[in-house]
Amino acid sequence: MSNPKSNITYKIFIVEDNKLYSQVLKKQLVDNQYQVKVFLNGKDCISSLDEQPDVITLDYTLPDMTGHEVLKEIQKKSPSSHVIIISAQESISTAIELMKNGAYDYIMKAPDTREKLTNIIKNIYNSDQLKQENTRLKDAIKDHYNFRKLIKGNSREIDHVFSLMEKAVQTNISVSIYGETGTGKELVAKGIHYNSNRSSKPFVAVNVSAIPEGLVESELFGHEKGAFTGADFRKIGKFEQASGGTLFLDEIADLDLNVQAKLLRVIQERELIRLGGIDTISIDVRILTATHKNLSVMVNEGKFRQDLYYRLLGLPIELPPLRQRGNDIILLAKHFVNEFCKENNMAPKTIMDDSKQLLRKYHYPGNIRELKAVMELACVMTNGDRIKPTHLNMSVDENVQNLLSSEKTLDEYNFEIIKHFLNKYNQNVRLVAKKLGIGKSTIYRLLQKKEFSLN
Repeated sequence: MSNPKSNITYKIFIVEDNKLYSQVLKKQLVDNQYQVKVFLNGKDCISSLDEQPDVITLDYTLPDMTGHEVLKEIQKKSPSSHVIIISAQESISTAIELMKNGAYDYIMKAPDTREKLTNIIKNIYNSDQLKQENTRLKDAIKDHYNFRKLIKGNSREIDHVFSLMEKAVQTNISVSIYGETGTGKELVAKGIHYNSNRSSKPFVAVNVSAIPEGLVESELFGHEKGAFTGADFRKIGKFEQASGGTLFLDEIADLDLNVQAKLLRVIQERELIRLGGIDTISIDVRILTATHKNLSVMVNEGKFRQDLYYRLLGLPIELPPLRQRGNDIILLAKHFVNEFCKENNMAPKTIMDDSKQLLRKYHYPGNIRELKAVMELACVMTNGDRIKPTHLNMSVDENVQNLLSSEKTLDEYNFEIIKHFLNKYNQNVRLVAKKLGIGKSTIYRLLQKKEFSLN
């Protein structure tokens, strides 16, 4: 249903050489809050088409031009205008020809013409409003999934991810996303989908590891009623749900080998048969996959099909762990704090410098997901507007967490371990040697090699 108050910006041209009849139509439309202009001939209407009217009612018989001629000019100069032909003569062939050439509708001059015209324009108006709203929503979604709004960060590592995502949206190539748990693999998949030419179609995400083993095939490919015990109705699988769009298979490494073979066939043939069915169903789906495991190693171990691996590999995108993203940690921490305070109507909070230092040192085994949880809890724990180190729930000693974050020699690792325990036990070499089950001379020798002072 249209809103009369908003119709006033909706522009309608009436092209009618009968002055009295044109005024009757104008009054009808003005009373419905439309903006109306009247033209008594075709040339005057054509000269005003730069105003881009939304609707044009066109008398088929004009003194200077035919309805066909005016319609042709309208399509050249104002192709978005909807044209309604109004004629005093009933001619099915003429009406059909005009509709084929782009006219929206064709109505006869009769006692009920005004009501018919009003209803037609109301339908056009509502349809245009719906299209505008859909366009606005699509633009809003695309803006929301803008890479730099979706994934926060300015580091060199994340810039490389953005450059790969840009390449991914230019074609329909498969994309395999790698990274530790909590690095944002699904966000990358959504960013690629909503910036691609498939953005108006569905994005369907499936966490393979969360589906019971016996139901994976039904979940992906669907089943017919009676296909197995408990199949009381037809089920449309994820491939069909994602038709024309993108299917995101998360934790693809957990897929059973038998289902891997069936998945390979569906991808190769671009068609499937539901469980218990006989009909072949064509599919048009882009495949994006993600895993935190090393698929190439799994291929060598015989745990993942090599042919499927190369089918899915496409453009590989590896997400860096949070600990390797430098100052992105602070940028993300501020973002999570601001979002949490806004959502919970809390006063803004500042992360203190010593808290930032602690955040930079931490190892983040849970990556971005863990940082988000840490910052949200910090907002709750503080009684003021400052987030201090005591508000940060770092459950494991950051020195231990950082120990394995970089590749070192065995001597270097041993030195780090000894240094950690010496600091923990107030430089008591005897106690540290006992705790580690080594001799004191071993500690002194390693410390001497590294020129470490106990003072």
